[in-house]
Amino acid sequence: MSNAIELKKQTVVEIADKLKASVSTVVVDYRGLNVAEVTELRKQLREAGVDFKVYKNTMTRRAAESVDLAGLNEVLTGPNAIAFSTEDVVAPAKIINDFAKKHEALEIKAGVIEGNLATVEDIKALAELPSREGLLSMLLSVLQAPIRNLALAAKAVAEQKEEQGA
Repeated sequence: MSNAIELKKQTVVEIADKLKASVSTVVVDYRGLNVAEVTELRKQLREAGVDFKVYKNTMTRRAAESVDLAGLNEVLTGPNAIAFSTEDVVAPAKIINDFAKKHEALEIKAGVIEGNLATVEDIKALAELPSREGLLSMLLSVLQAPIRNLALAAKAVAEQKEEQGA
């Protein structure tokens, strides 16, 4: 009997550690998805470095309370799966949101973004953001624009002087 309790305590500690270590966590209801669809979702998440697990709600509630995320307990009803990302804040939200658009049975319930509770709307807004690489390329193009314009202006002045001199 005590061995089973010990295993449950270890599971609660594991969930709490993942909640603390994650920069982004998304809770979903996966009812209605078949095995092939869940496998495809797991594959996409794994490729992005996201851990996707199913835990008992009672253990997840205890873990959430232990890390001051008791507000998460409201959505922990029915079958839930949790996506934990320790590196990319946007990846789990983007992958799950895109998957949910194709498979209506997948329902985003809530999440945790950098230690703060997030609503479904927050998760969907995060999913609509460009990727880190996309944001960096936008920043780079903004930084390059003045230099490019200066180069074009200098070239135009040089061509104008050349025409006047000829």
